[in-house]
Amino acid sequence: ALETLKMFEKKDSRVKSAAATNLSFLYYLGNELEQATNYADLAVNSDRYNPAALTNKGNTVFANGDCEKAAEFYKEALRNDSLCTEALYNLGLAYKKLNRIDEALDCFLKLHAILPNSAQVLYQLASIYQILEDPNQAIEWLLQLISVVPTDPHVLSKLGNLYDAEGDKSQAFHYYYESYRYFPSNIEVIEWLGAYYID
Repeated sequence: ALETLKMFEKKDSRVKSAAATNLSFLYYLGNELEQATNYADLAVNSDRYNPAALTNKGNTVFANGDCEKAAEFYKEALRNDSLCTEALYNLGLAYKKLNRIDEALDCFLKLHAILPNSAQVLYQLASIYQILEDPNQAIEWLLQLISVVPTDPHVLSKLGNLYDAEGDKSQAFHYYYESYRYFPSNIEVIEWLGAYYID
């Protein structure tokens, strides 16, 4: 894939931008940040209105720890294409990392309207409501999430934990037991179930 895309580097700016965008993404996936950054820069310089190029540039900046600057690239990508879901999702993550929780929540709620069955979006919404110390809302989003991915042991144990914190032992037991059924090696779940049986 890398070899094929490199052949397009010398074409006109639109083709060059598309090739550089894909090269940047492939290097990013391979955790080669320096190369990913170089191709992200090339893609953005070739076509400043390419939302995928701007998103990739934001990703490389985010990976280098500058969440504020990454958020600017994601916002610019969204100005060029308001339905660029990758930019919107990553902007939500950047805001979450910057502890701008209300803005992160706004991003993920918008995404939920576009992608109502996205497991990642549902998980982020639940996570944000946990940060906001609203366990009932967190539980609601996690229940929606397990309707999409019913066998995820991590989500099931998270639900068990939230119900336990709310004092609902029977619901906590149900979700911890389901989590154990799908992944019987989680020590925290085993400990909780053991303590429950002792009680």
